[in-house]
Amino acid sequence: MKKVFTLVIALLSFSLLVACGTSGDSASGEGGEGGEKETYTVATDANFKPFEFKDPETGEMKGFDIELMKAIADEAGFNVEFKSMQFDGLITGMQSGRFPLAIAGISITEERKESIAFSDPYYDSGVVLMVNKDNSDIQSIDDVDGVTVGTKTGSTSESYLTQNTDAEVKAFPDIINAYMDVKTGRLDAALYDLPNVKYYIKQSGEGKLKTVGDVLEAQSYGIALPKESELVDDVNKALQAVKDNGTYDEIYEKYFGSKPE
Repeated sequence: MKKVFTLVIALLSFSLLVACGTSGDSASGEGGEGGEKETYTVATDANFKPFEFKDPETGEMKGFDIELMKAIADEAGFNVEFKSMQFDGLITGMQSGRFPLAIAGISITEERKESIAFSDPYYDSGVVLMVNKDNSDIQSIDDVDGVTVGTKTGSTSESYLTQNTDAEVKAFPDIINAYMDVKTGRLDAALYDLPNVKYYIKQSGEGKLKTVGDVLEAQSYGIALPKESELVDDVNKALQAVKDNGTYDEIYEKYFGSKPE
């Protein structure tokens, strides 16, 4: 009886070891033939239409950046899930390596490249002044000294204002609040990314807003990654493939009304 009992225990132990080994391989997400795709969390900001925003009915993330990131992930062979946060927290999260990817209309700057990595550029942008339609005193960036200008916390627009003007800068976590204050006269102007400013004027300006002056700080958006990330090459190859196969143009036209030049 003792020998039988010992044999049963040995068989059970062997079965348990086999089961544990199989479970570990399956959960590793290493991919390969028959394996599961790796899933990466992508940090984003839900307040930057038309690049990223939450569908009010479903709560799902939508926008140009969101669809582009999904297309890149599909091409590169991994899955993505999005986590929304304030823009300044997003940059900090990338610098600390908390997130493997981020997309949120992030301008590629030399300062940011010192602490995080970027993909190849995927969208060319710049910043522009928005004022109330009745405002005739502010015609360009040269006219903002001494007046109150709103912008987004942690953005290149905030840096531009503090480094190049004597304006009183009021930074908001959500740029929409700055736009609303310009519309109601609580702010003299707002400075932010051109496509977002134009989108707000068209969708919610109610004929009360306009842009003035030149487009400033011409910069490109890139997908952000932690410094020395091994995903940079995969993302760049997938981005180029999405451009080459026409998917990029389709997504661009969907959100901007025309194909890119």
